Amino acid sequence: MKRALTWLSLLGVFGIAVALWLTRPAVVDSTRFASLQGNAAQGEVVFWAGGCASCHKAETSDDDLALPGGRRFVTRFGTFAAPNISSDPTHGIGDWTLVEFASALLHGTSPEGHHYYPAFPYTSYARMKDQDVVDLWAFLQTLPALPMASQPHELTFPFNVRSSLGAWKSLFLGSAWVRPAETPELERGRYLVEALGHCAECHTPRNFLGGSLASAWMEGAPHPAGKGRIPGLVPSALNWSAEDIAYYLETGFTPDFDSAGGEMAEVVATIGRLSSEDRLAIAQYIKALE
Repeated sequence: MKRALTWLSLLGVFGIAVALWLTRPAVVDSTRFASLQGNAAQGEVVFWAGGCASCHKAETSDDDLALPGGRRFVTRFGTFAAPNISSDPTHGIGDWTLVEFASALLHGTSPEGHHYYPAFPYTSYARMKDQDVVDLWAFLQTLPALPMASQPHELTFPFNVRSSLGAWKSLFLGSAWVRPAETPELERGRYLVEALGHCAECHTPRNFLGGSLASAWMEGAPHPAGKGRIPGLVPSALNWSAEDIAYYLETGFTPDFDSAGGEMAEVVATIGRLSSEDRLAIAQYIKALE
């Protein structure tokens, strides 16, 4: 009996080791971006479309280009703290390489080879175009260095075990599009909604593991902090016209003469910086959802 338990224990340890190896943090190939040159001006468009400032600027600051992090996000899994992504080489991302930056965006992998928590929306950014990754990197390097240390997450067991995120990624991380897009305008809208804008991260409910429910995509979700509900964007939940949606994304004003509040006000503050063509593309894609 003792011998059998020993063998079972060894097999269990071996199985865990194999599982961890199979779900180890992925990185992009070091030559993938070798032929691409970054354009900081185009990277600024990606920055606003991606909502980077909404999470990474200081919680009490109005400066959208100062990104020391620190904002806290309360969820049922614990509290996540946005890190410093300024160009500071010690506390920010100033000493990262382009490949390390791309691995973070596309695979949720840190330069140290650890899994990032999906509070960082890499499940959406995984669909980013390579040129946009390079351009965003070029733009971020032009922003000020801020020497503030990133704050730790406050998570309880088992959610504080990062190695388990490899298995989570195998279930919920992919780069396939969720919905079809038949025209160039809808393709642009889909890219802004599903990839850069990561709209589904908030507007889609999640299962008990924290993965998005594909069967209820963009149908609205409980607020992560447990107060209120984030509205749906599918036609059955939103009867605005495409022009109404585009105007709301520009100004924050609804067709009913109300205005955006809370986190959505911050989204409007960044999406409002995009071109009118991009905002209309977002609106047309939302209207095309089934």
